[in-house]
Amino acid sequence: MSSFTRAVAFILLAIFLFDVQGAIIKHLGDRYPIPLIATYRNIFGLIPSFCLLFFSSQWKSGDRSIGLSQWRLAILRGISIAFAQYCFYLSITLMEFATATTLAFAGPLFITALSVPILKAQVGWARWLAVSIGFVGIIMVMRPSQSALQLLAALPLAAAFGYALSSVLVRLFDTSASTAKINLYTTLATLTCSVALAWWTGSFEPVASLRDWMWFFAMGMAGGFAVFCMIIAYRLTQPGNLSPFEYFGIPFSFIIGWVFFEEAPYGTLFPGVLLIIGGGLLIVWREKRRTARED
Repeated sequence: MSSFTRAVAFILLAIFLFDVQGAIIKHLGDRYPIPLIATYRNIFGLIPSFCLLFFSSQWKSGDRSIGLSQWRLAILRGISIAFAQYCFYLSITLMEFATATTLAFAGPLFITALSVPILKAQVGWARWLAVSIGFVGIIMVMRPSQSALQLLAALPLAAAFGYALSSVLVRLFDTSASTAKINLYTTLATLTCSVALAWWTGSFEPVASLRDWMWFFAMGMAGGFAVFCMIIAYRLTQPGNLSPFEYFGIPFSFIIGWVFFEEAPYGTLFPGVLLIIGGGLLIVWREKRRTARED
């Protein structure tokens, strides 16, 4: 099996696990506060983070140091992810699962916009056109005539912004910083933020049953190992080769919402979802062409 084939398998598994995590959050969301759910997701999500560190090439080579010189940047990433988690977790408890997930795929559009002030990137007309196309798709999914949907749609869009910011910030780390350390420090920072939010909002409450503890554990493991699989995938091939496969998260979420929550939001998603995907894929295509010219 080629490295590219294995990378595709890992990225698809990661996207599927992210949607499984989302489905569990939606299942728990009517019984537990979102800050508490985020806290347990990050507590149990530490297990895959430590696994990534222990199985990293750095650890195997005997370098057991866990210091990170750019720890402040990792904390900033953690804050952005904690913000994104809260917004996205709340959105999937209030909206149809596939609709919230689809709007969260506005991430590539935000990454393009954020790369200008943060990374000082030069963004050409084609990528701005892609952002515009995706934005039109977002407006179509939000349904301007439905004010209630517009307010709720702001949540997954805010989540997409937070996740996009974390993706841009990771490019500011020195190349000497290992992925495992960056992931561990970011997870710890995200956990600290979620605990603080849960304490501030008075969200700590007893877990009702062993079954719910198992759901919390499964949620954290699914999300943590999704990150683990995604990192492996991006190490096997160029990120641009995998970006189109991330959009499989939309049909995955649609199927999960249909099977487990009896949702089928055809009218809400189409045709806007096609423009969101099209805008994202156009960005990927332009990025691959730019990289090929530089090579």
